[in-house]
Amino acid sequence: MQFELTKTYLEQLKAAIQDAHAQFILDQIAELHAADIAEILDALNKYEAEYLYQLIEEEEKAADVLIELEDERREELLSSLSSKEIADQVIENIESDDAADVIGELSEEKKEEVISHIENQEQASDIVDLLQYDENTAGGLMAKEMVVVNQNWTITHCLREMRKQAEDLDDVYAVYVIDDDHKLLGLLSLSKMLVSPSSAIISDIYDKELQSVTTDEEAEEVGNIMDKYDLIVLPVVDESGVLQGRITIDDVVEVIKEEAEKDYQMASGISEDVESTDSILDLTRARLPWLMIGLVGGILGAKVIGAFDIHENIEMALFIPLIAAMGGNVGVQSAAIVVQGLANKSIGVDSIFEKLIKELGVALLNGLICSVLILSIAMALGYGIFLSLTVGIALLSVIVFAALFGTFVPLVLDRYDIDPALATGPFITTVNDILGLMLYFLIGQMVALII
Repeated sequence: MQFELTKTYLEQLKAAIQDAHAQFILDQIAELHAADIAEILDALNKYEAEYLYQLIEEEEKAADVLIELEDERREELLSSLSSKEIADQVIENIESDDAADVIGELSEEKKEEVISHIENQEQASDIVDLLQYDENTAGGLMAKEMVVVNQNWTITHCLREMRKQAEDLDDVYAVYVIDDDHKLLGLLSLSKMLVSPSSAIISDIYDKELQSVTTDEEAEEVGNIMDKYDLIVLPVVDESGVLQGRITIDDVVEVIKEEAEKDYQMASGISEDVESTDSILDLTRARLPWLMIGLVGGILGAKVIGAFDIHENIEMALFIPLIAAMGGNVGVQSAAIVVQGLANKSIGVDSIFEKLIKELGVALLNGLICSVLILSIAMALGYGIFLSLTVGIALLSVIVFAALFGTFVPLVLDRYDIDPALATGPFITTVNDILGLMLYFLIGQMVALII
């Protein structure tokens, strides 16, 4: 049954912590998954979280809980542990990729102390190796724990070695085949191994077709590959093809989640990665830059309105909100579709012209429908032929321009290695507001001359 953290449950735990009823707390969390306990700890204050965490008796479970915590809460708990406690109680009980993440959050001094306290020298070496990679690359995501067999081994020898390697593993996701230089050759199918004679050589039965990535591959691309080929594990090699580690789907899901959150924040006009629990100053710093862009855009929009003799056709002011809103909405729609296509690789930067043509067709159809609709409504409401024609033609023009602009900008940003998600927020809206108003009033002047 799925655990649900309720207000009543949390209040009971808080009261028990306040009264130091340790046994009651242990009974409450005894059957919970590490992720559920982490959810509880994230909902408590610093003192309460530290008290509850110290009650967890199983070191392996305590380590798993620590990994599941939000970054800020994990840093608080780590600061309450000594370097030796981190090494013995945490690092020894988690896989190398998680261990590298935990140690990477420590200060340089404490990082060295923790590594020096790790008794397993092979594990310490693996962690030091992983720490050299950027966290947003395949090297930063991978773990060193895996089962590896040599192509020259017999099945009998292979089984013996696999048993030794599997003793230190919680899960065996794949069996990788390497040569004498430790270069990755392929995958060993357990089913083939079971039905083959014990004297069979691995080189005769392993699968040579497999997907792999290099250590410097971007984390987002790793996610795309695993999603495209429906993989639960992906091997990582260096530039020479030497096997370095493996990445599992749970690590990639976290990357995809973080990337989606970042894109959503950027599209909403938030320039930094922030959480609702961050300080007022941090939240303000993240939001203010784009608000300033909107402010400048509003001033420029006012200048555009002031540059035209609107007092001669004051009724044009009635449709300014409509023109600005439609331009912004259409631009954001187009940009969002392009950004999504770039993210999942369904479109490429080489198809800019084709994408623009397609968006032009969509914009013309949508624009014609909206323009005819607004023209009819304006005429029915008695706004007159001048204003009705102006609004109808301007709306069509603004929709077409906004769609093309919203398509073109993220494609160009992506070509120059700038996150295209920047184009889906206030930037597109502000530019379309200004240029949309210019089109509106210019068209108004032309219609006035014709009529």
